[in-house]
Amino acid sequence: MSENDERKDFVFKITVIGDGGVGKTSLIKKYTKGSFKKEYIKTLGAQFSKYDEKIEHSGVKLFFWDIAGQAEFSFMRPTFYKGSKAAIIVFSHAQQEIDDSFKHISEWHEDIKKYCGNIPIVLFGNKIDLVNDEELDDSNVKEIVEKRDFLGYYKTSAKTGNGVYKAFQAIIKNLYERYKDQ
Repeated sequence: MSENDERKDFVFKITVIGDGGVGKTSLIKKYTKGSFKKEYIKTLGAQFSKYDEKIEHSGVKLFFWDIAGQAEFSFMRPTFYKGSKAAIIVFSHAQQEIDDSFKHISEWHEDIKKYCGNIPIVLFGNKIDLVNDEELDDSNVKEIVEKRDFLGYYKTSAKTGNGVYKAFQAIIKNLYERYKDQ
C-alpha cells in the first residue's frame, strides 16, 4: 500500500429532518437494513442508526439521526443537531393536499442552519410510490433546491426502495470527498 492508498476512517453524523409522518425513519431503515414496515410508529425525540460503509479504501461510519418532526419535540432539536456534518430534509409527495410538508422545507432548513451553519443538505421527496410520477409537477421543488443551494433533490420511496440508495449515496459521497484530504 502506498501513502496515497492509506486507509482512513471517517465518522459522519447526518441529521434527517422533516414533518412527522413523511417517512424519515422508513427511509433510514430501508437504506441501512433493506426493510420496510407499513405501520407508522411516531419517533419520540430522536433515534439514531449506525451504518458502516466502505468508500475507496476508507471505512466510513455513518450515524443517521432521525429527528421527530412533531412540534412538541422542537425544543429538543438544537441538542440533536449538534455535530451534524450534513442533513437530509424529507417531505412527502403523497401528503401535498393534506398537510403539505413541502411548505415547511424552508423552516426546516432555517432551523438546521441556525445550529449547524452551511452544511451540505439534500432534499428527499418521499412516498413517490403513492403518486403518478408523470403527473407530478416538481418545478416548485427544483426552484427551492436552487434558491436554498441544496446539493440535490431525489424522489424516493421507502416502500419500494426506488431512489433510496442513490439519494443517500449523494450525501455520503459528498461528505467523503469534502473530508478525505483533510
